[in-house]
Amino acid sequence: QVQLVESGGGLVQPGGSLRLSCAASGRIFSRNAMGWYHQAPGKQRELVATITSGGTANYADSVKGRFTISRDNAKNTVYLQMNSLKPEDTAVYYCKLTTWSMIEYNYWGQGTQVTVSS
Repeated sequence: QVQLVESGGGLVQPGGSLRLSCAASGRIFSRNAMGWYHQAPGKQRELVATITSGGTANYADSVKGRFTISRDNAKNTVYLQMNSLKPEDTAVYYCKLTTWSMIEYNYWGQGTQVTVSS
């Protein structure tokens, strides 16, 4: 089993920055990807950014140029640096780990609230 522990959410003013962290533990295969999704009230969960174990990153158009995803493979930890935050970034942010052996396994963190408000 795999566990994901997120941290770093909170309240920030528009234009401010936050850094989210997600540490994974357990049985993680070398072929994997980690990412962040967010879900605002009344809306579906949406992709924010993902990064493979090889370092290839992918971003939603809405966050390109403002958010940066990175990872420390030795620590099985993924980070999301969020700059120039906007009120519409307000959501619960979830960490996701996908790992492959013979089949695909998906794991989710518990979520961390990010609120952008003056």
